[in-house]
Amino acid sequence: MRRLPLRRLVTLATLAAVGAATLGTTAACGDDSDAADGGPVTLRLGYFPNITHAPAVVGVEKGIFKEKLGSDVTLDTKTFNAGPSAIEAVFSGAIDATYIGPNPTVNAFSKSKGEAVRVISGAASGGVALVVKPDITSVDQLRGKKIATPQLGNTQDVALRFWLKEKGLETTKEGGGDVKVVPQENAQTIDTFNSGAIDGAWVPEPFVSRLVNAGGKVLVDERDLWPDKKFVITNLLVSTKFLKAHPDVVKKLVEGQVAANEFVNTKPDDAQQAIADHIGKITGKPLDLKLIKQAWPTLEFTNDPIPSSLKTGLDHAVAVGLTQPVDLNGLYDLKYLNEVLKAQGKPEVSQP
Repeated sequence: MRRLPLRRLVTLATLAAVGAATLGTTAACGDDSDAADGGPVTLRLGYFPNITHAPAVVGVEKGIFKEKLGSDVTLDTKTFNAGPSAIEAVFSGAIDATYIGPNPTVNAFSKSKGEAVRVISGAASGGVALVVKPDITSVDQLRGKKIATPQLGNTQDVALRFWLKEKGLETTKEGGGDVKVVPQENAQTIDTFNSGAIDGAWVPEPFVSRLVNAGGKVLVDERDLWPDKKFVITNLLVSTKFLKAHPDVVKKLVEGQVAANEFVNTKPDDAQQAIADHIGKITGKPLDLKLIKQAWPTLEFTNDPIPSSLKTGLDHAVAVGLTQPVDLNGLYDLKYLNEVLKAQGKPEVSQP
């Protein structure tokens, strides 16, 4: 048997090593891909413990998400009280998906230049009103009054300021103008309303019902300002990074959202009790069931994220000087939602 020269042996050995390394790298990439699509995964889901997030609350409380996600996915839930903190958690990687309102959704998309987040489903519409002192019967009587909103630039703050602008009443970020807008936490509004520190508030449920029970009256039901009385109050958002790494898990999450909305809409009494119980577990005090039932008719739980209303809300924010124009192209990825709806024989929603 003829021996190969030493130089030739070294060359062959080097090629073999390179080939082995290449195969190893390819195999490793394949393993990563498999893990991303089918291995054990933890989904960290955010939501707010309130009525406008009913699909999320019910989905967690009744085990709907856990069932749809399956044994290979661990559900880790986190609750928030404000949109900015939930978005910060998405940006930092602390959560992978969250139920959230339209204004924080736009802010997240804008700040990341359209890269960080995608809306994958709707959740709820409606549930917002302007409640005022009973002696206020018209918009003209709001001149010189103090009206609270949850936060400067938040969804309800924008809605109030734009509505007032349309009625010829000016506001300023600093709380000046014809109507003094007073941003404050929703939990404060009952006390400030009762004390006379504010004359009303543009807020979501259950604070609308709480203010009415405190002697206020609804001057504006925000549903009346929108086509077909529909506008997004809550949608389901996922980080783009998680969506790309775990599309199968995202589809299962959407299946859970659709199933949770089915439960909420077909078993309202059970859903209301689940909400009261779940909020009690989180806060230490169950939400009054009578209050939930009072607020319930003002909300519609829908899988449609109603993109047109989000775009209009952005236009309103620009009009009152609270934000700059944002190109929303690419914000919505409703592929999995429509696949789930189609498989169940339900109407699909339009991809903007």
